[in-house]
Amino acid sequence: MVASDQIIALSIFLVAYSLIIIRYQFKTYFLGCAALLYVVLGLLPVNLIPNSINWGVLGIFWGTLILAETFIISGVPACLASILIRRSKNLGLAILFVSILSGFLSAFIENVATVLIVAPIALELATRLKKSPVLFIICIAIASNLQGAATLIGDPPSMILASYARMTFNDFFFYHGRPSMFFAVELGAITSFFVLYLFLRKYKERIEKIEVIPIKTLMPTILLIILIIALSLSSIITRGRMEIPGVLCIGVGIISLFFLPPDAERPIEIIRRSDWETVLFLASVFIVVAGLTRVGVFDLLAQKIGNFCRGDLLSAYIVLIVIAIMVSALVDNVPFFTASLPVITALSLNFNYPRTLLLFGVLIGTTLGGNITPVGASANIVGTGILKKKGHPVSFFQFVRIGLPFSLAAVIPAALLIWIFYR
Repeated sequence: MVASDQIIALSIFLVAYSLIIIRYQFKTYFLGCAALLYVVLGLLPVNLIPNSINWGVLGIFWGTLILAETFIISGVPACLASILIRRSKNLGLAILFVSILSGFLSAFIENVATVLIVAPIALELATRLKKSPVLFIICIAIASNLQGAATLIGDPPSMILASYARMTFNDFFFYHGRPSMFFAVELGAITSFFVLYLFLRKYKERIEKIEVIPIKTLMPTILLIILIIALSLSSIITRGRMEIPGVLCIGVGIISLFFLPPDAERPIEIIRRSDWETVLFLASVFIVVAGLTRVGVFDLLAQKIGNFCRGDLLSAYIVLIVIAIMVSALVDNVPFFTASLPVITALSLNFNYPRTLLLFGVLIGTTLGGNITPVGASANIVGTGILKKKGHPVSFFQFVRIGLPFSLAAVIPAALLIWIFYR
């Protein structure tokens, strides 16, 4: 491809990305327009579009989204949160335990949903004890972003990595006989939750007993367990292909709609208001990245990064993680992470770097880096939006004061563990 195609393709991508930073709520429209321009300008022929979109990843995302919605409606997450609060000795420990629960839930359900489940409980506690809810909601929001990279179904970047690297569900626990992303993320979780404890330990107020929120049905929980077992068993035969996991997730998600409590809205309404916008956003990401790959932009970027690092593996590892953190702190991480995958592959081929090390490192930086700022992740945007509606606006640096040490405490140990086992 001629250099002009590379310039045009990269320019369109950067303009779309810049617009997403300025008007995040229109991210799907901006990236969709970029994908359309790629096709109109001939950067990606129409006949290549179906193969450019990873349908398995879209299936996993949508299916787990529906299952997560029914899981929330079942009342199990809210029940767990209320039980943790009842058993806490003071306010600080209550918020810490609820934040840990948010982190755990985020490994299996959408991060924004986690915030919407737990935030009202934290707001009620703050109101009862006449405390500002700002720190509490920020802790819950950043904790909900923490463990999406721990499992294949936790976050879109994990799904995309699994498809790209032909990883199975089990590979997120042990990859080629070595501890994988799950253990790296959990190590980061332990150290980062200690940071939250340091922020919350001053809240010694006793909590009045709150009512335990009742569970309406256990079926979505049972189906979630069945899905995890099915994905684990399917790892034996799928060899990293996403079609079977995608069908499994869609199937379990649809089945869960038949076990809703009597007072729940109709299944068709749940399907109608599910996050179709993000499905279209992911499809647009795949098309744009396919166009950039076709014109050779990623090979060029890989060569530049390799030359900058002078072929040194540790330098390349650190540089890629730092870039991932910085980008993810400012804008949606899905386009960046998807675009970084072919760059990493080119780097590993041109400079003989271990590809898995760089892939895992960038995933860590991408998923955990979004916790630094209030605009780095959807959960942060929702959390600060809730606070603003309640009359507690959060400044950019007020959020960073908590998010930055939390993120560093999560990224550094996780990246170190990956370096030890995969260099």
